[in-house]
Amino acid sequence: MWQPAKRPGYLWMRLQFNELKVLIMKKVLTLVLTLLLVSATFQCQQADEETKRPNIIFIMTDDHTAQAMSAYGSVINQTPNMDRIARNGMLFKNAFVTNSICAPSRAVILTGKFSHLNSVLDNRQRFDSSQVTVPKLMQAAGYQTAMVGKWHLKSEPTGFDYWNVLPGQGVYYNPAFIEMGERSVREGYVTDLTTDYALNWLGQRDEEKPFYLMLHHKAPHRNWMPGPNHLNMYDDVDIPIPDNFHDDYEGRGSAAKTQEMSISEIMFPVYDLKLLDDEPTNGSDRFILRRLEAMTPEQREAFVAAYKDENEAFHEANLTGKALAEWKYQRYIKDYLRCVASVDDNIGRVLDFLEANELDENTIVIYTSDQGFYLGEHGWFDKRFMYEESYRTPLLVSYPKGVKAGTTSEAMTMNLDFGPTMLDLAGIEVPDEMQGESLKGILTAGGTEPGDWRQSTYYHYFEYPGVHAVKRHYGVRTKRYKLIHFYNDIDEWELFDLEADPKEMKSVYGDPAYTEIQNDLHEELKRLQKQYKDEPETDIDLENN
Repeated sequence: MWQPAKRPGYLWMRLQFNELKVLIMKKVLTLVLTLLLVSATFQCQQADEETKRPNIIFIMTDDHTAQAMSAYGSVINQTPNMDRIARNGMLFKNAFVTNSICAPSRAVILTGKFSHLNSVLDNRQRFDSSQVTVPKLMQAAGYQTAMVGKWHLKSEPTGFDYWNVLPGQGVYYNPAFIEMGERSVREGYVTDLTTDYALNWLGQRDEEKPFYLMLHHKAPHRNWMPGPNHLNMYDDVDIPIPDNFHDDYEGRGSAAKTQEMSISEIMFPVYDLKLLDDEPTNGSDRFILRRLEAMTPEQREAFVAAYKDENEAFHEANLTGKALAEWKYQRYIKDYLRCVASVDDNIGRVLDFLEANELDENTIVIYTSDQGFYLGEHGWFDKRFMYEESYRTPLLVSYPKGVKAGTTSEAMTMNLDFGPTMLDLAGIEVPDEMQGESLKGILTAGGTEPGDWRQSTYYHYFEYPGVHAVKRHYGVRTKRYKLIHFYNDIDEWELFDLEADPKEMKSVYGDPAYTEIQNDLHEELKRLQKQYKDEPETDIDLENN
């Protein structure tokens, strides 16, 4: 029998069930949409992270040569923090400069152009700050930019949101700094202070923007005044003397014979050798005595004490000839290496900061010097020549996202390439006027050079007449050979087979066995001069350039 009273209960249950299904479907849909949103957000974050523009820290020292870096096989010192950059990235074995002297090298790096086109031929010219430069392009592309340390270009830095630079060469103890146009003296050691200001800026930067920091150290430039933490380093060590320290230059032309870079002949007793009780013999000696007076009592006491016993022993020994030259070498090289040790410690501070603030993965760290330097090879100090020790420069690049750790490259590179490389890595178009080539492809390919990569480099040095009396010269270097022309007040050529004679002790220019090679190098030299728009023997007025 039909029972109508039961029918509404069934319908009610059916409706309740349908509502429950709708509710569950809504919950499931909400969960699915949430998961999809989370996944999309994660993928977007991952994509953003992958495309995030890298930070760049460009660290440059003054006169630090590859022979004084353990990553390059130094037999005289260890540089553990510089080695960290090499270990975490790429070391370039064939990095060279275009003009081995301080201000010109800096101008080349800023502009990506050779000295004859960027207006800084030697240390006497003022940098034309209206030129297109790497920091200006970085700044225009949205990078925060800063310059800290040695500038040495006479004009004020441009293209930087923040700058704090040493006037001129700067001094080691209690230096003046010019911060955004305001000059003041700061108590402390220049390498430590330079790093302090760089880290302060990094700590106060806008974290939403990528940054570009040029961190330029004065050290280890002459006159090599070690910091308080390294005054007694190497006291009980004899540093190995280069086997060509007593070079007689018979295998080369007159330029090598007439230079004024001899450790045994040119170094000043107070300024260079720290014979602090000797009578000053020149303005440089008097300068260093004034710097002693500018130290705090504690700084001065420690500095004088570090040399006192050795100076007394030196005067008692009354050395002459080769023994005197070798004593001067030991005094020079130890002070030089002590200055390098301070730089290395402070590079460690920068690397530690990046790691502590989780910036290391997305920060490109570049380490180089404005040129190489002589550490007793040929009996010399200083730079300027196209010979290997001063022509080469160290170059290390680390970037965890883009450069495989522990790699090396044999590619021939120049400081002309540094600017284009940094712009390219930052995703900024490299101007046509820049003459260098980007190293990005080499960095990302594990050090392998493209098939069309350069097989020679070009060099041109201008500062003569000038300090150290190194003749004007230009030249070409391939991976095995080097051709140099000394000109202006002489006309002499030198040719070196770097495989047979890596220390460049004897020129083979004019040797019949090298006729074909010599002719090929002359042609390559002409080609490079045309490519880089250099007319090397045009009469240039250096003083008024």
